[in-house]
Formats: sequence, structure tokens, C-alpha cells
Amino acid sequence: VQLQASGGGLVQAGDSLKLSCTTSGRALSAYHMGWFRQAPGKGREFVAAIRRNAEVSYYADDVKGRFTISKLNAKNTVYLQMNTLNAEDTAVYYCAATSTASFSGRYHDARTYGHWGKGTLVTVSS
Repeated sequence: VQLQASGGGLVQAGDSLKLSCTTSGRALSAYHMGWFRQAPGKGREFVAAIRRNAEVSYYADDVKGRFTISKLNAKNTVYLQMNTLNAEDTAVYYCAATSTASFSGRYHDARTYGHWGKGTLVTVSS
């Protein structure tokens, strides 16, 4: 599966932004999906994930209540709705896919995902 993230940009603190991750190749319904981000000078960190059936989602503590991940298998697209953005959300955001059977305990670990897209830059000015 190939992944392409888009939707990044420059926004002000308090604004909202919606990222999209479009997939091609194997059907999206076969994959659990995740969003990760990497801020300047920092490692890649988990943001959100969603199971292949889109019935269960997971969030990092610092985005819980502000970000929402969703998955439309029919459109082969995963979204990350980001509200109330702050400067600490500034990063390159990456979408990732995995078909692993043991996703529940590993969704936060970047090593779980075998497919990655190029990132999209989100810059939040304070």
C-alpha cells in the first residue's frame, strides 16, 4: 500500500486543520492506521491510531479531546481533524499503515507499522 499525507500548513494557535492520508494499492480496509509526528530536533511520536474496522481509535494524551482520527474505507482515506492547535503541535505529520494481528497493544509503537507516507508539515504560530 502507498500512502500520501496532505493538508498541512501554517495556522495560528487556536485554529483547526484537517489532515488527509490517501492510500492506493491494497484496500484500506485491510489496514490499521496511525498518525505520528516529528517536531524539529525530536523523535517521532505517536499521535493517533484507528483499527482497520474503524470502530476503535486511540490517542496520545496530549491530543486527546482535541484531535479526531477517522477512516473512510470506501474512499481509501484516513483523516486527522486537529482542533485548538498550539505551538507544541508544530511538526511533520506522517500517516502509517499496518496489517498486524496484534495491534491493540502496539498501536503507539512506530515499529508496528510497515508502510509510511511522506509527511506533511504543520506549523502553528503562537
